[in-house]
Formats: sequence, C-alpha cells, structure tokens
Amino acid sequence: MGAFKLALRCPQKVHDIVVDPEPNWSFESLSSELHSLEKKLHDSCSVPVPFTKVQSRKGVKRSPMAFVMSLSNEETELSESEREEDHDLSMVTAKRFNCDDLYMSDSDSSDYELAFDAQSYLMDEVGLVESALFERSHEHHLQVQEDIRNQLSAIETELMTEQEKSASAFARIEKYREARKELERKLDTHYQRKIAEALDNHLTAIQRDHELKSQIEERRIRSDAAHEEAKRKERAFHEERSRQERARAEAEAKLRFEEAKMAAVEAERRAAKEAAEKEATEASKRIDAVASQQEAAKPQLSADSSNMNLQPQGSGSNRTKKSQTTGDVVRAAQTALTLEQGRLLKLKELEEANRTLIMTSNMDFSNHERHISRLIRQIRGIKENVRVKASELVKILKNPSCPQSISVAAFAKKVVSHCESPDNAVFACGHVIVLVTSQVPQAMDLLLAEFHRACIYTVPKHIVYSKSAFESKEAYYKDIGHREDGGKLESVKDYLKRLESYMKLYGALVQTEVQGVPNIHGPKEGWAWLARFLNVLPANMYTAVALNAFLQTAGFVLFRKYKSQFTKMLHIILNDFLNALREREDSELNPIILEIQSYIEDNKFLQEPEGRSLQGQLLSSVMVPESEPSRGYYY
Repeated sequence: MGAFKLALRCPQKVHDIVVDPEPNWSFESLSSELHSLEKKLHDSCSVPVPFTKVQSRKGVKRSPMAFVMSLSNEETELSESEREEDHDLSMVTAKRFNCDDLYMSDSDSSDYELAFDAQSYLMDEVGLVESALFERSHEHHLQVQEDIRNQLSAIETELMTEQEKSASAFARIEKYREARKELERKLDTHYQRKIAEALDNHLTAIQRDHELKSQIEERRIRSDAAHEEAKRKERAFHEERSRQERARAEAEAKLRFEEAKMAAVEAERRAAKEAAEKEATEASKRIDAVASQQEAAKPQLSADSSNMNLQPQGSGSNRTKKSQTTGDVVRAAQTALTLEQGRLLKLKELEEANRTLIMTSNMDFSNHERHISRLIRQIRGIKENVRVKASELVKILKNPSCPQSISVAAFAKKVVSHCESPDNAVFACGHVIVLVTSQVPQAMDLLLAEFHRACIYTVPKHIVYSKSAFESKEAYYKDIGHREDGGKLESVKDYLKRLESYMKLYGALVQTEVQGVPNIHGPKEGWAWLARFLNVLPANMYTAVALNAFLQTAGFVLFRKYKSQFTKMLHIILNDFLNALREREDSELNPIILEIQSYIEDNKFLQEPEGRSLQGQLLSSVMVPESEPSRGYYY
C-alpha cells in the first residue's frame, strides 16, 4: 500500500510515458503493456529490471495447483499507521478473469524479490521515471495477487455452494427414492390385495361351480345307482336261477356218478359172485372126478394132485415178483402213498365234476380264475398285504356267483404254479394258504394233490430208474416230473430249480404258525415228512436238493418244536445221508453236500429264515407280546 501511495504522489507522465495505466485494462492488455515497457527498459538500461526472466519456464514441472504466489514480509506486514491511511482510500474492486494461462511459481516470485532488493538502492540514481514504473509494477503485482486471492475465494465459495447444492440434490433424490419406494410398496400392497380379492372371487366361483357340478353328478350317480340296483337285482335273479339250475345239474351229475359207481360196484360184486360160483362148480367137478379115479390108480391120483397144487403156487410167485418189482421202482412209505392216492383221487373227481359243470353251464368262469391268479401274484411279505389278499381270496371261494369247486381248484392250481415265479414270497404265501384253508378246509387236500402232481418229493416219493420198468430215459424223466416243451425235455438243472421252489413253499407251509388260526398241514406233518424221507428215500441229487430246500424253510420251526429229536434227525442226515452222497463220488454233488453240512454244523437252524417274519404293522389291534418278537403272529 506504501507503493500505491507513492504512485499517487508521482507525476502522471514522465518522458512521454504514461505512468498511470488505464483503470479498465484487462489482464492481457496489462501484460502486453508490461512487455513493451520491459523491452524499452531493456534497450535503454543495462541494469536488470524486475521483470527480467532469470529462468526459463520450459522444462519446469508445473504444480498440480493452478498457481502459487509468495509475498515478502515487507509487502504483507504493514504498520498500523499505514493501515489507517489506507482505510480512507477507495479499494479497487477485483474483477474475475480467466487465469488458466497465467504461470506463477515460487521461483518467479523469489526472483522478483531478489531483483527488487538488489535494485532498491538504485532508485535515487536511476531516476524518477524508473522509480515510478517500478513502484507501479509492484503495485500492479500486489493487485494481481489480491485479484487471484479473491478469485480463489470466490471459487472456493462457489465450490462450497455447489457442494451444498449437490448434497441438497442428493438429499432430495434420497427423499424422492424413499417416497418412491413407499409409493411402490403401497401400490404393491394394493395390487396384492386386488389379486387376493380377485383370486378369492375366482376360487369362490370355482367352488360354486364345483358344488353345482357335484350336485348334478350326485343326482346322476343316484340315478345310475338306482339303475344299477335294478340291473343288479335282475342279474341276481338270473344268477340265482342259474345257480339253482347248476345245483340241480350238479346234483343230477353227482347222482349219475353215484349210480354209475354203484352199478360198477354191483357189476363187480356180481362178477365176483359168478366167478366164485363157477370156481366152486369146477372144484366140485374135479373132486368128483378125483374120487371116481381113486380106486383105479393111486399113483396117478397123487401125480394129478401134485399138478393141481403147483399151479396156484406158480401164480402166487408171479404176483410176489411183480410186487417186489414195483417196490424197487417206487420208494415211498405206504402211508404216504395212501395219502397221495386219496388226494389225487379227490382232485381227479373234482376236475371231472368241474368239466361237466362248465359244459352244462353257459357262464364263463375264467374271470374268477384270473382274479385269483392276480391276487396270488400280488402277495408280499407285509402283514396288511397278507391279510387283505387272504380275505379277498376267501370271499371269492365263498362267492355264490361261482361254484366253489371251480374256485377251489383254481386256487390250488395257481398257488402251486406261482412257486416258479422269481418274486414268490414263500412265507407270506404260506400265511395266505393257512388263512384261506382255515375258512375253506377242503382246499388243503386239493392243494397238496397239486403239490404231489407237480413234485413227487412233496409226498415224499422217489422213482428209481430201471430198464425193465421204463422204455427209455425220456419216459423216466417224464414220470419223475420233467416237462416237455416243443418235443424236448427240460434240462436237469431247470428241473432241480423248479423242484427247489416247490419244496421251499411246501416247507414254508408246514412251518407256518398263525395265532388263533389252525394249520391243517402244520409242523406235525412236516415232522412226518422228514421221518418218511429219511426212512425210505435214497441219497442222490434230487433227494438232496429237496431235503436242503425243506430244511432251509422248515428247520427253524421243527427245531423249536421238537428240540433234541430234531437234532437227532440232523445227526442222521450228517452221518448217513451225506456219507451216502459222498460214496457216489459225483463231483456235481459237492456243492449241495457242503450246503447241507454247513447248515447243520453252523447251527443255521437256530436262526430265523429271512422273510419268515412279516413286515409292517400287526394285522389286528392286539399286539404280540414283546417276549416273542420274531414270530410275526397275528389274530
């Protein structure tokens, strides 16, 4: 400010050079004017002036800031008196200008200060013009610095204003976003409420429609039911009439069969009586002839008597030989053969009666047979399944729409044929057989007859091959149960596989124990089968497979029931039966020998067979006591 006051006291024009510049100069005009003055001073004076560049700006690294200004302490620190003097002076208003091209640095400022200090002592000698010019330049420099400060302050203020505006804008945006979210939430809630209302109305309409349809369907069902009831009554009437006709036909057929049987018996009795009378007449004639010749020739009489005695002896010898031959071919206990013949005779009579009934009746009973076969195939090792299937089979066997003889025959046949199925659950099937035969007892003998027809070892019985008894090996194989398919007999391996399946089901049947339900062919019959088997049957591949399959399924229950007696049986098998198999010296018998030996020596008869205990819940509401968890009994 001292320089500024000095400039005011200086003359306005020195040596035709205007000391006071134009007050409205721009920065570019001022810069050009300073350059011209600098050039003039440089030409007229050899002393360096303050604006002489000491260092080139080329190569100088610019600061990231726009510019840097430095002031000396002399310029910035003013005395209190000078500040009071300057208070009265009018301040020059700083104008905003673009200073992008202005280059100011610390080095320039320091150069200027050095130059000023160096030349300050030459002011009196240089002259008034130079002093005024220097003072004016210094004042202008301060003014520029002040303008730059004002500009920076304005920029900072503007920046802060912009920041406040940005913050305010961001706040408004955030507020708008929150308001928008709230609006969207309200709209979404409203839209969901509308959807819920529409859905509720739609479901109500659907429910109303379904109720209407159900009413219509209910009326139609009632109408159909009434129609079906009428048809059922009509059908029942026709069936009852048909049943009466069938019963009458059966009675007539049975009566004819009985009459024919009685006629045959009467004819046989009559023939026997006539033969006896004839034989008595002939004997009396021979006696009379012998008596008349006694006196004539005694030796001749003795010879004739000897010839007469020889003939009956020869006939008895032939009959004994034939009987012995039959006993050598068929190996079975006499009681077992008697039971087999009685069961097979019942089955044969039933089949003949069924054929007659089918021929005389116009009804088709194949649907009942297919239904029985389907139920047997669906038997599984689950208690509820066993109960349901047994109940349905009993209903079919007692259904008056189909003669019981046909249903029982189909049941026995389908059960035995199901043995060959790979998914046959033998223990579950044994439970079904016991439950059904407890309600229909006559089905057991027919079922056993089907067993005997399919597998002779269920008797037990074995047929020994003999060239004198059989025409060929093929005839023998057919007699023991080999099947013929396309003129070719099945292999021994396939026959043994079927034999094993039959014996497993037979063993499962005799070991089945159902609490509260009697087993007509139970463990007692299984014990009798084992005794007859070991007493009569020889040891070979067929009997070994049958015995092993029977022990696998029935051995557990037989040991639990007979204890030490069954153990003695096992010792007989181990010491006698297996030794007899080994004596055959057949390598194919080794696997079955090892299997039976392992069963006995490893005490596998103490372990319950897999699948014996039916799975699932009990078939009745009465629980089995916890002391017998392995039985699987039910009411």
